[in-house]
Amino acid sequence: MFSFFQKKVYLADYLHGLVDIHNHILPGIDDGAKSVEDSIGLINGFAELGVKSFICTPHIMHNHYDNTPATIKKSYQHLEAELEKRGITDVSLDIAAEHMIDDNFENILKDQQVMPLHKEYLLVEMSFLQPSFNFEMAIDEVARQQYFPILAHPERYMYFHQKYGKYPSMKSNGIMFQLNLLSLASESYGTSITKMAEKLLGDGLIDFVGTDIHNTRQLSLLKEIKLSNKVLNQLLPVIENTIQTFY
Repeated sequence: MFSFFQKKVYLADYLHGLVDIHNHILPGIDDGAKSVEDSIGLINGFAELGVKSFICTPHIMHNHYDNTPATIKKSYQHLEAELEKRGITDVSLDIAAEHMIDDNFENILKDQQVMPLHKEYLLVEMSFLQPSFNFEMAIDEVARQQYFPILAHPERYMYFHQKYGKYPSMKSNGIMFQLNLLSLASESYGTSITKMAEKLLGDGLIDFVGTDIHNTRQLSLLKEIKLSNKVLNQLLPVIENTIQTFY
């Protein structure tokens, strides 16, 4: 007999070996970790989940977080030195960035001041208030520069929720999608975000996952996420694809 009380499982039990391709654990560089102590606290918390490989992606956002490859590398080296000092040697750190598609994005792209993941993939985002007016032109330029564009957390752009056809349209234009794992819990961003995350997963539109963790509160939320077997089975191949692509 069908039961409405189907057993749910903890997402945390299935994250061992994940390469987290979207996080804000570098210290003192954006709205994520404020200090090296914060960074190491997050890294130790992730280790409890079996997550020890990170591509750190601080914001590059004009007039808000004007990071450059130089500022990102400096923060990374600071964290790396402290990890070595403390004898934490089983953590793999790499650096990239989460690029806001704003009025300066195409300038830094042309000036080769972007920070790709694994030299090939460019993680981009838009404002949560409205679509970037230059989004399509910017994506065309990303392709001309021979990067594969990855749109961060597509489920969080609520202005697309009533225009669902925009998602497959973007996919057909060569844009890959990275789901925030936190979106799978309504406590994180709200019920509508969770519903859209599950729909995108169910329709096979998600390519990669990341945590987008900024702080210990969010990490605690991640550890408490429970999923139905249906959602878990849709998610596991995406987790595996993320590992295979970025390990």
